[in-house]
Amino acid sequence: MIRFDNANTHHHGRWLVYTALVVVTVALIVSFLPRNSGPQFRYDVGKPWMYSSLIAKFDFPIYKTEETIKEEQDSITDAFEPYYNYDAKVEQEQVKRFIDNYKDGIPGLPAEYVSTIADRLHRLYLAGVMDALEYSKISRDTTSMIRIVSGKKATSVEIMCTYSTMTAYEQLFSDPKLAAQRQILQRCNLNEYIQPNIIYDEERSEGELGDMLSGIPLASGMVLSGQKIIDRGEIVDDYTYRVLNSFERETKRRSASASAVPSTIAGQVLFVGTLILLFTTYLRLFRKDYLDKPRSIAMLYVMITVFPILVSLMITHNVLSVYILPFAIAPIFIRVFVDSRTAFTAHVTMVLICAAAVKYQYEFIIVQLVAGFIAIYSLRELSQRAEIFKTALLVTLGSSGIYFALQLMQDNSILTMDHSMYAYFAVNGVLLLFAYPLMLVIEKTFGFISNVTLIELSNTNKKLLRSLSEVAPGTFQHSVMVGNLAAEIANKIGAKSQLVRTGALYHDIGKMKNSVYFTENQMGGINPLDALPRIDAAQVVISHVTDGLKMAERYNLPGVIKDFIKTHHGTGKTKYFYISYKNEHPDEPVDDTLFTYPGPDPFTREQAVLMMADTVEAAARSLKEYTEESISNLVNKLIDQQVEDGFFRTCPITFHDIAVAKQVLIERLKAIYHTRTSYPELNKKGKEEQQTQPASQYASSKKQDCADKRHEKP
Repeated sequence: MIRFDNANTHHHGRWLVYTALVVVTVALIVSFLPRNSGPQFRYDVGKPWMYSSLIAKFDFPIYKTEETIKEEQDSITDAFEPYYNYDAKVEQEQVKRFIDNYKDGIPGLPAEYVSTIADRLHRLYLAGVMDALEYSKISRDTTSMIRIVSGKKATSVEIMCTYSTMTAYEQLFSDPKLAAQRQILQRCNLNEYIQPNIIYDEERSEGELGDMLSGIPLASGMVLSGQKIIDRGEIVDDYTYRVLNSFERETKRRSASASAVPSTIAGQVLFVGTLILLFTTYLRLFRKDYLDKPRSIAMLYVMITVFPILVSLMITHNVLSVYILPFAIAPIFIRVFVDSRTAFTAHVTMVLICAAAVKYQYEFIIVQLVAGFIAIYSLRELSQRAEIFKTALLVTLGSSGIYFALQLMQDNSILTMDHSMYAYFAVNGVLLLFAYPLMLVIEKTFGFISNVTLIELSNTNKKLLRSLSEVAPGTFQHSVMVGNLAAEIANKIGAKSQLVRTGALYHDIGKMKNSVYFTENQMGGINPLDALPRIDAAQVVISHVTDGLKMAERYNLPGVIKDFIKTHHGTGKTKYFYISYKNEHPDEPVDDTLFTYPGPDPFTREQAVLMMADTVEAAARSLKEYTEESISNLVNKLIDQQVEDGFFRTCPITFHDIAVAKQVLIERLKAIYHTRTSYPELNKKGKEEQQTQPASQYASSKKQDCADKRHEKP
């Protein structure tokens, strides 16, 4: 009864956790979804209206497009005349300063030159002199006008009628009389007496320009209540497009009330919640074992949550296009780390949720579903860079192809189609290449292991495996052989061959600590275990499992590799020492735990395959004769004993898988040890006949026998 209650408590606790996970997922997604109120229509200029007749339910203005408003603003800005204040004091100060400096005349020139230059300066200041940098900006358009304010009067003047400090200096020497004496006058530094006397009035200019821009009407026309906007099948032109935009804009403004927002949120919660519950139901019905794997569940719900949030942020803040997001990364990771059916279901759920945030939902759903299908079908195992490149290329081509097909169905002319989307698909394909480095992030975050990591771990040049080959060469060769046998079995039964091959390389690393105690590493036929008591000898052999786990911890091996170290002997016994001890102490009770491996028993098909291959490969070395019969008997006896001992009771391996494993092991061991067919022996009568044969006939028979042997199969 207590165990039953504990099981119920565990069951209810687990479902409370998953219920909370669903609630949190829905809350996160809905909190980021944009609050679109009012009807959502899909329409483009030059394409037919796909909905029923649209009648205005209220009066609303026909708003101008942003481009039109921008053009009007630019036009007003270009025609605007900025204000400049005329400062008469500048002329008075500079001219007076010049006259005072040269009251005795300019050396080398007649006295009237002082009054001539003063008159020319007066004319320049009368036209107006402005700062050279400011003048260069405004004079790019020679027709530009400015307003010069003098007292209460503002006069419009062409910019070319005024001077900058530099052009005023040059204008001074345009007088032939002064130009003739330019060399002497340059010593006077006349440019020091030319200073800006028209100053930009920033406050007045910007204030008036702002008033003019704010006065631009945002609408150009009205639509009255009851007026037909567009009918089904009519082509959307530029004017109708503006009317439809204005209708949506006004509808959104009218719907933005206190009651509309909760209504929108309620709809989004219902929509997202339904899809998440359907996905959870799929897991409950068809992938029930995943509910006991927190890391798998966490990755699935994170993948479904991340992309709707990204789409919502891009739509809300109007950042680029959602089509650049590599949605196919989600089904790729789920396909690699979980399975293809779950990848398909999760991708459909994610795309449908994302569609709630976008405007062109039909187009978005079709394109993303096709991209996801291609990713799932084209990438079975992400183990090489070339594979992800091929998938990215196929996804890009597939997305472009299906979008082109949708355009053909809606537009008769290829020339008028929107080609900007294909650039987004290209960017999407490039971003999809990041699935390769991101896979490491997924592994570290959720505790998975990919084929890329397994291939890296199976590199025999890695420090741990290189040490194994040096310290325990026999164990290393045994591990390689077991890996090859187990990988072939895994391929035949549909298990993960790369995983079991890598696990096999590391399953006996604990033997490095006491390598000479294991027969495969012994030289000269001397076994140190023979000198130890049976219990101590058993403990030395058993310790290679615990020692292996310590080494795995020290070298940060993944958990799935540690599982192979723990389960390759399961909870079996060191039978040689156990039976020997019982024979030596027939009347004493035996503590079985002293001869039993710590386990646990295999709980995956790959672990079961490794146990079978490890046991058979090790035992095959002790056969006295390698014939088909002896190998078959050995394989069947050992594996049947493992089944009988219950080692595979907690493992999802089938009897068919075990039968296939037996057949593979028999065939591979026959090939490894080159078994031959036993030759029949002559009976007594045959021997007598052979002895009575003539010499020539005997020689011929011997030649034929040699020929037969040359053509025998090895």
